Amino acid sequence: MKDPQRTATVASEGAILVSIQLSQDRCLEDPLAELQGLAETAGAHVLGRVYQKRETPDSATYLGKGKAEHLAQLVRSTGADVVLFDNDLTPSQKRNLEKLTGCKVLDRTELILDIFATHARTYEARLAVELAQLKYSLPRLKRMWTHLSRIRHGIGMRGPGEKQLEEDRRLVEKRIHDLQSELEVILRRKERQVASRNGTRTVSLVGYTNAGKSTLMNALTGSQVETRNRLFHTLDTRTRRWHLPGWGPVLLSDTVGFIRNLPHHLIASFKATLEEARQADLLLHVADASHPEVLQQISAVYAVLEELGIESKDTLLLLNKIDRIGSPGVIEAIQLRYPGAIPISARTGQGLDALAGAASFALSRTFADIRVEADVSNGRLLAFLADKGEVLSKRFDTTRMLVHCRIPREYLGQVRHHGGRIVEELAPEQPQWQARGA
Repeated sequence: MKDPQRTATVASEGAILVSIQLSQDRCLEDPLAELQGLAETAGAHVLGRVYQKRETPDSATYLGKGKAEHLAQLVRSTGADVVLFDNDLTPSQKRNLEKLTGCKVLDRTELILDIFATHARTYEARLAVELAQLKYSLPRLKRMWTHLSRIRHGIGMRGPGEKQLEEDRRLVEKRIHDLQSELEVILRRKERQVASRNGTRTVSLVGYTNAGKSTLMNALTGSQVETRNRLFHTLDTRTRRWHLPGWGPVLLSDTVGFIRNLPHHLIASFKATLEEARQADLLLHVADASHPEVLQQISAVYAVLEELGIESKDTLLLLNKIDRIGSPGVIEAIQLRYPGAIPISARTGQGLDALAGAASFALSRTFADIRVEADVSNGRLLAFLADKGEVLSKRFDTTRMLVHCRIPREYLGQVRHHGGRIVEELAPEQPQWQARGA
């Protein structure tokens, strides 16, 4: 009997890695490198690797018959406990492979779910992971287990001819509904929290997993967020105050890392966790410039942003870990494709001043830097400007006052309503780097 609330685990197990590259897949420099990182993050130790190129997957075992026999021999010779596929398998393919190899077989989605389940710390993250697990498992119930929990039966408790599978499906569907309801409550609460920030600008860190987002947050905010060289170390959104030079305080949030072929169930389940990114005024897309597959990783992140419906949001692309790059040609090659990308090193601090200037300019595009003239006794206007924006300076004479402030453009029309007159609008100084989409 398998418990639906616990995903298969590979902790402390010996693993064989398998990757099948289909004709439509993009070629990777090391097609098993990411799968190995996922396996090690999950706690497995790698005993062997199998790779094959195919036009289409085999309907019975995904990989070809000869490779499947080779895989079975490798499992027997190494004593492996689990086979990890970098592809998604059907229930029948998994069953056939487990029968052939004599050990547990997990596909890419199950492995990622295992990692998320292990790293989930907060109540919200645990709910999101369980929801993703159940959504993944629901269409596979027939092949995965015969029942999910023991149900007391008796007169009136079960209709004639009802199968155990139907009971299982109802149990899972009810649990999915309950989890979705709980996460909707959390999402609405987060939406209210964001809306109650009284005009404070928000910036969100997004990027491929292990690109250095948490290290960058520590460097920018002086916080002590734990950082580790491990995939999906951050699952829960963390927010800190960042004093942005030339702008003032903003709220900086660190979000869950993305990955290529990130399971759709996870994206949907982590909607509440990703709300900070959805509501942010500016996204900082952190990419590991030292990674050999950095261009593919950047594309994968933009694909997830598109799935979240926020691909058009102002985004600064940050090329992190430049201290690990020996040749400047690497950065130049990336900037050839992404001209606005800003080279930085969160570890050494290189480029962070340029980042601050670009972020300040990007935020200023939604704000107006204005001088407002009004009657010296107009406290109502001062209160309005302080509430909706930031008062930078005030100058008074006998009858008039001149206020220099920064205010969202959406409130410019209300300045006159509060008795003020805009006498000057200052243009922000444009830095070398532009926000994406500028």
